[in-house]
Amino acid sequence: MLRLRPYKICDAQSITQWFADEYAFRQWSADRYNNYPITPGDMNEYYEKDRENERIWGMTMFDESGIAGHFTMRYPDEDSFEEIRLGFIIVDDRKRGRGYGKEMVSMAVRYAFEFLKVKKVSLGVFVNNTAAIKCYRSCGFQEMKLESTERYCCMGEIWDCMEMVLENKEYLGKNQV
Repeated sequence: MLRLRPYKICDAQSITQWFADEYAFRQWSADRYNNYPITPGDMNEYYEKDRENERIWGMTMFDESGIAGHFTMRYPDEDSFEEIRLGFIIVDDRKRGRGYGKEMVSMAVRYAFEFLKVKKVSLGVFVNNTAAIKCYRSCGFQEMKLESTERYCCMGEIWDCMEMVLENKEYLGKNQV
């Protein structure tokens, strides 16, 4: 059985070990960290800057064997509580293929709509991360066309980011609360 709880400093010890290589790491973090590999201290230092910010927080998914996934939630609009943005979504590589990613994202969406009462949940994903895109689509997210594409310089290349969104009305249509 999978469960969620708030992120703890000790979680970084496990999470920072889940990156098979720098490519996978950059798909997760873009340019948010200067160095690869990162240490638990690096991760906690990055999160420390938002410790007092009530508009962003980390969540950890776990099963009977321990930590299995992680993501962040934040309100992207400083003046509104109508949207939650998911970020830093990752599942332990050793547990991939078991539906954990879909379940974790579904739990995050359920929390956002049913408890936080937002109107939409959004996220960004690199177009080269086809497994993640498939996962998000299976949870109901749809690509949102923007006037301009967000791009990041990663590993000497320019990576395009796809914006995805799930509106409350679509969620309610499939999941009557």
